[in-house]
Order: sequence, then C-alpha cells, then structure tokens
Amino acid sequence: MPISIAGEPLIGFLLASVRIVSWLVVVPPFSSRSMPTMVKVVLSLGLAFAAAPAVADTVIATDTIGLITTAFIQVAIGLTMGFVTSLLFGAVAAAGSLVDVFGGFSLAQGFDPLGMNSSTVFGTFHQGLATALLFVSGGYLVVIGGLLKTFSVLPVGAMPDLSGAEDVVTTAFVMFFVTAVQIALPLVAVLFIADLGLALLTKVAPQLNALSVMFPAKIALTLLVVGMSFALLPDVLRNIVDLTLEAMAALAGG
Repeated sequence: MPISIAGEPLIGFLLASVRIVSWLVVVPPFSSRSMPTMVKVVLSLGLAFAAAPAVADTVIATDTIGLITTAFIQVAIGLTMGFVTSLLFGAVAAAGSLVDVFGGFSLAQGFDPLGMNSSTVFGTFHQGLATALLFVSGGYLVVIGGLLKTFSVLPVGAMPDLSGAEDVVTTAFVMFFVTAVQIALPLVAVLFIADLGLALLTKVAPQLNALSVMFPAKIALTLLVVGMSFALLPDVLRNIVDLTLEAMAALAGG
C-alpha cells in the first residue's frame, strides 16, 4: 500500500527541527563534545514531533529562495535563544570561577577538552552541580517546554520581530553578571576577611610563617563556605529557569 506524505507539513517539521538543533548546539550540556552530533539531530527530530501541532497550520514558502531564507531564520532564532539560555545558566559556573580566584584555586586552572576552554576547579564543579540539579529537579523539561512553546508564538514561516532583541540580550548579560556576583559575593567576602585576618596575624606574630598557615587555612575555609552555599543553588536555578523562559518568550515576541 503506497504511503503519501504531505509536503508542507513535512517541510515545517524539518524546519522546526532546524531551530531546535541550533538551540541544542549552543546550550550546555548538549553543546559538549561528549554528546555526539547524531544524538543532537535525533533529539531535535524527536522534539520537533512535540511542536508538530503548532507547525501543521503554518504557511511556508516552498520555493528554493524562500526555503533557504526560512531555514536561515530558524538557525538564527535557535542560536540566539540558545546563546541567551547558555549565558544565563553560565552564571553559576562564573560564580564558581570567582570563588576560585579569591580562594587560590585558580592556580589549578586547566584545559577542558570537552568544553574546549580553560576551566577552574570550582567553576567546573559548579557547572556540573548545576547541570545535575537541573536534570534531577526536572527544570530541563521546563526549559525545553518553553522552547517548544515559541513555535506557537513565533511560527516557522513567520518573520521575527527584532525590535526588542537587543534589550533581551543586554538584560541577559546584566543578569549573568548580577547572578554570578550574588552567588559568589558572600563567599568572596568571607575569603577576603580571612585574608585580612591572616595579614594581621603576620603583623602580630612576625615569627609565624604566614605561608605555612595561609594556604591550608584558605583551602579549608573555601571548602567550608562552598559546602554551605550548596543549599542556595536550587533556588538560584529556579530563578534562572524563570528568567530563561521570559527571555525566550521575549525573543519570540510573546
């Protein structure tokens, strides 16, 4: 028995998968080299099925120039949304990097072959911990659901409104720095006060070898304050997920 497939719904499905795979290429942990490209493609095709009802009724240009233009627009939309998402979630790793700088762990900075960048101890640890909490709490389903909802607000064949894109990206940068500083500021303040205390200790007792006391004390204090900050990460991730949904909705024009 012959099977016939309508052309326009199939084109809309493929274009929806293009937007999704462009988002996956940028957003960690899907952007890591540990996840094969074929897995990203298959995952994008599977997620495109969930967006199929919103894509089925869209009007798409079927000529060559129109298809190329629409595909390019979908790639740009996916990359922009993915960049904003990765920027917001990168605030946790940036906070860990700030702790590394003031805690002295930045000396152990190394090259991450999966992320293709230099990484510090607590920067990598915070990023992995945030990713684990995101999957355990189900927050990744909320973020992916927000991505799929953009097909209802911004259909595949529609032209995006770029008037507010600059404000959204600028706000994402601001929230990236603000969130990173808010997470790391209490830890940095404690470590700074510890440095002042050790400096005063060397003045009070010059015969004491400051280096033999400073490094073990700062390592122990850093591990203590970082361990105490773990309880704050779930609320931070919840706020980041909400900001990510708002950013994607704003980029889609919703």
